[in-house]
Amino acid sequence: MSLADIRFLVVDDLEVMRKLTINQLQALGALHIEQAGDGQAALELLQNQRIDIVLADWNMPVMSGIDLLKAARADPRLASLPIIMVTAESQRSRIQEAIACGVSDLLVKPYTTQRLGDKVFRVLQRSNRQAAAELEAAEAARLAAASAEDLSGASQDARLSILAVDDTPDNLRLISRVFEGKYRLRLAHNGEKALSICTSELMPDLLLLDIMMPGMDGFELARRLRAHPNCEHLPIIFVTAMSDIDSQRQGLGLGAVDFITKPINPDILQLRVQNFARLIQRQKERQDEYDEMLANARLREDIDRILRHDLRGPLSGVAGLARQMAAAADLPPHHAELAQLIESSSLQALDTIALSAELFKIESGHFVRRDSAVALEPLLQQVCTLARASFASKALQLRCDTSAAPAAHTAGDALLYSAVFHNLLKNACEAAPPGSLIELRLYPGPAPTVTLANPGAVPAAMRERLFSKYATSKAGGSGLGTYSARLLLEAQGGSIALDSCTERDRTLVTVTLPVCTAPGQA
Repeated sequence: MSLADIRFLVVDDLEVMRKLTINQLQALGALHIEQAGDGQAALELLQNQRIDIVLADWNMPVMSGIDLLKAARADPRLASLPIIMVTAESQRSRIQEAIACGVSDLLVKPYTTQRLGDKVFRVLQRSNRQAAAELEAAEAARLAAASAEDLSGASQDARLSILAVDDTPDNLRLISRVFEGKYRLRLAHNGEKALSICTSELMPDLLLLDIMMPGMDGFELARRLRAHPNCEHLPIIFVTAMSDIDSQRQGLGLGAVDFITKPINPDILQLRVQNFARLIQRQKERQDEYDEMLANARLREDIDRILRHDLRGPLSGVAGLARQMAAAADLPPHHAELAQLIESSSLQALDTIALSAELFKIESGHFVRRDSAVALEPLLQQVCTLARASFASKALQLRCDTSAAPAAHTAGDALLYSAVFHNLLKNACEAAPPGSLIELRLYPGPAPTVTLANPGAVPAAMRERLFSKYATSKAGGSGLGTYSARLLLEAQGGSIALDSCTERDRTLVTVTLPVCTAPGQA
């Protein structure tokens, strides 16, 4: 397998950026490359053509790259499609959003063809394990070819790269002496040569640029660089004899980060460059930081997946043993009832393990709603039975009244609804005083309603955010029970409301469920 067999989609609203990325992919050996100018056009193409990997810019009109990512992950056919986000984002929260939405990798602008190739190969290896060995061999050959290329030794040197541009040989010699051994230094004696270097694969990290040069002067070179997608953020320090305000204003307007006046003071030049070297290094470290964030997120997902897998076996064993105990002929009725509760609790724990994956899908925008008819009366009765056993030490009176709508059904997933009412009832039992009455009632209607009433008022400061993530007033509480209940309800088209009153010392939670067209179908 090689990149010649892979079908790429490049998504960017700037045509020049699309062309640049396409040229880089072709240099890596890609032959099949589609392109789109926004996320919506890309999504339509993905739904009608086979694409193996997407490179999408973050900020685009009509539909942004992040919205394209969310839409793809919500589509079962595209949920596992490799998507690399190309971004200049510096906000960790935005990057965390992309990771949570299931981005395959992140590529920080500006980037080289080698960096692009590294990302593409790694993403393809992860998405296609069967072809991993072939891809690894192809990547090793590519890297070996890149290492064999001399390129003045620049590709093997991690130091900061500086390009000094001046038509005066004495100035270039002075700059060479100042930075000899400290940075990778290249020299150009005119604007044309500098433009060729800056727009090549070996773009410098910093440009020391004279203004007054024959042919293309420094201002014109700066204008052309700012118009080039890979060079628009290249730091420029003007080193010039032009010290008047108008020249400085013009240079700063072209994005210069500093001015150094001639004759050159070597100490000042060195200090100014050192200051900007720190900023440039931070920008380089951003890619490493994003890579680490993505790797940690994948590690957490792998650990969660392993834990879910490893817990299923022991819990299934507990459920099976409890079932055998309950079926034993010589077991007292009370013990048989306890064994049945153990079995039910074990099965519920197994369901909760499966539920954690669904919650992750909802939060990351990957959840696909699968409706079926759910009978509410047996579901609510079972939840109450488990709650009575769990909170037996509090001697609570737990009343489940489904008499008004014994045949009520809703549309959705029974497992998710069971988790909703389990979390809400658990929260009510924890808040209620020992020996008090908790009432769960089912009301009929096209959209069935369930109310849960318990003594004890939610603190006033908590009422607006009770269903928010990590919101809790209980010692040792996680604040995830009520949050997950709201999340699971809304994902299936339901809603939840709170009515809590300090004067009456009472809390009422109302759950409105989606309509089910008829029992047995949704």
